[in-house]
Amino acid sequence: MNSLERITASVKLAPVDRVPVIAQVFGHAARLAGAPLLSYLTRGEDLAQAQLNAWQHYDYDAVFALMDVCVETEAAGSVLTFYDEQYPDVASYALSAIDDLPKLSVPDPRRAGRMPELLRALKILHRQVGQQVLVVGCVLGPMTLATQLLGIEAALYLAADAWEGFERLLDFATETAIRFGAAQVEAGAHLPMVFEPSASPAVIPAQFFRELVAPRLTRLFTALRQAGAICNWLHIAGPVAGILPFYPQLGVNIANFDYEVDPREAQKALPHTCLNGNLKSLSFVNGAPEEIGEWSRELLALFGKRPGFILSSGCEIPPEAKPENIAAMVAAVR
Repeated sequence: MNSLERITASVKLAPVDRVPVIAQVFGHAARLAGAPLLSYLTRGEDLAQAQLNAWQHYDYDAVFALMDVCVETEAAGSVLTFYDEQYPDVASYALSAIDDLPKLSVPDPRRAGRMPELLRALKILHRQVGQQVLVVGCVLGPMTLATQLLGIEAALYLAADAWEGFERLLDFATETAIRFGAAQVEAGAHLPMVFEPSASPAVIPAQFFRELVAPRLTRLFTALRQAGAICNWLHIAGPVAGILPFYPQLGVNIANFDYEVDPREAQKALPHTCLNGNLKSLSFVNGAPEEIGEWSRELLALFGKRPGFILSSGCEIPPEAKPENIAAMVAAVR
C-alpha cells in the first residue's frame, strides 16, 4: 500500500498493511529545510518544497499546504504583522463592529491575500506526490474564522449580547471556508482539514457548539464533499470528549483528538470513525525520542485490534520540535 491507499482504507475502517502516521508539521518544515519561516508563509513554491523535503526526511503519510491561522482573515481585510521566524499576528481586524459586516465580501481564493500562494503550493504538491501521498489543505472553521475577523473577545461578547449578529458573522465565515476549501480541492488537495480550535469546549460550552457551530460545520463538510474532497477531517484541540458524539452527524470521517482526551473515551464515543491523535505536541520539543517512541507504541497497542487509527500529534508539532522526536514517532509504526 502507498500512503494514500493506507489512509483511504483507514477512513473506511478497512485492513491496512500498517498503521498510518501523520506528523502535523507546518512551520517546522521550513526550519528543517533551513528556509526562512517568512518565505514559507508567503511563497507557495517555498512552502511546497519545504513540505516535500520534510516528507522525504521523515517518510510519513501526508503533506500539508498550511501556512497559519491568519490566511482567511487577511484575505477578508485584516492587517497582519509579519515576523521573520514566527507566525503572524492580527494588527487590526477586518471588522471593528458587526455593523461593518455588509461591507465585506467573501474573498476570492484566486486573488485575495496569500490564498493564491497556498493554491500554488497545492498544485505543486499534487503534481509531485498526489498519486501516492495524502495532500492536505486547510480551512478555518466558522467559529475560528469569526474570532479572527472580529477578535475573540469581541466575538464572544457579540454571541452573548447580539445572537442574530453573531449568526450572520458565522454564516459569512462558513461561506468563506466553503469557497476557499473548494478552490483547494480544485488545486489538488485530496481534502482540506477543517481547523476549528475556537470551537473547543475550552472556549465555548458544548450547547453553544451544538446549536450554533455544528449546523455550519455540517454545511461546510457537505460542500467540501460535493467539491470532491475524498473525506472530511476535523481538528479541534483541547478537552473535546463531550462533543465527540456530535462528529458523525457533522459528516466527519477523520476525528483529531488531543492529549487531553483519553484514547479509550475517543474509541467509545466514535466507534465507527477514523481517529487521529493524540501525542502531546509540546513533547516533541521537550521530550526525548525514547519517550515519544514509548508513548507511540502504547497508542498502537491500544488501537491494535481497532481498524481506523492514524498515529499523530494531537495538534501542530511546533516549529522548534526536535527532528529526532518526530522520527521516533514515525519509526514506531514500522
